[in-house]
Amino acid sequence: MTRGLIIFAREPLVGTVKTRLAQDLGSHRSATDLYAAMLADVLATAATLDDTRLLIFWALKNGSAPSVPALPQAVMFEQQGGDLGERMANAFEKALASGCETCCIIGSDAPDLPPEYIRRAFAILEQGEAEAVFGPAEDGGYYLLGLRCFQKRLFEEIAWSSSEVLQTSLERARLCGIGTALLPPWRDIDTREDLKAFLERPTRDTAPRTLALAQRLKGSATLCPTI
Repeated sequence: MTRGLIIFAREPLVGTVKTRLAQDLGSHRSATDLYAAMLADVLATAATLDDTRLLIFWALKNGSAPSVPALPQAVMFEQQGGDLGERMANAFEKALASGCETCCIIGSDAPDLPPEYIRRAFAILEQGEAEAVFGPAEDGGYYLLGLRCFQKRLFEEIAWSSSEVLQTSLERARLCGIGTALLPPWRDIDTREDLKAFLERPTRDTAPRTLALAQRLKGSATLCPTI
């Protein structure tokens, strides 16, 4: 069965990524560097997934997708649509229409997400345990969504970036008769508190770039006094 992993990414341009974290850190440059490290770690995790087609969808400012030498097999696209829901719906529709029989989407906000969680999502879909798999994020959203077929209603009339995203999506799935399954929860990195929680997690093999930079920021009293 052909697996497809959609990765939503942004160009690491100063002032356009991790703006909430930039306010906490007091530096857009530091927030941008951290985002670049997070994205690199997410892509490195994706590269460990066997028999998985990698599709990177970029939110572009300059009109051309950045090169990713570490993932020469990845296919690049530009995100299309207005809000996040429309962009994700378009990405899923394109991926599933291209021959992917199961498809998951992740972002670049959870650099230490265990690859086992992604593999589990694909297994749930392939074994017919559910038609949609959600990875709950601790802020009320989700860090992963997996589908066996395109379900447009899952992306419509959702208050994105609110704490109700997951619950609204699960209710929408129920109303549409879509069977769902949940992965273990995980925490994105969007704020200083999230970065502190990231540093306090047990030692792991994932996200070495993010960890190294976060540790340097922790040692900078002017940038990150409370981490």
